Amino acid sequence: MTESRDPLYLDTIRAMSRDVYDAMLQALETGKWPDGRVVSTDQRDHTMQAVITWGELHLPPEERVGFIDKGKKAGEVCDDTQPISWKGDC
Repeated sequence: MTESRDPLYLDTIRAMSRDVYDAMLQALETGKWPDGRVVSTDQRDHTMQAVITWGELHLPPEERVGFIDKGKKAGEVCDDTQPISWKGDC
C-alpha cells in the first residue's frame, strides 16, 4: 500500500499510542470496533496496514503481527525439503 511511504502517514503512525494499536488489533481480530460497529472492508485494509507499520516501528520482530518463529536450526535454511514418493495408482 502506498500510504506507508507517505511521510505524513508515517508521522501519524509513529505518534499512535499502544492503546490505539491494541484497539485496532482487536478490531482486526473480531471484525468489530470497540463500540460494536462492524469493520468495513476498506477500514480493515487500512487498519491492517497501520497495525503492520506500527509494529515495524515500535515492536521487536518476534512481537509483530505475522511473525513466524521457525526456531533455531543449524545453517541458513529453515525448511528442509523431503522428496515425496508416490505408491500405487490413484
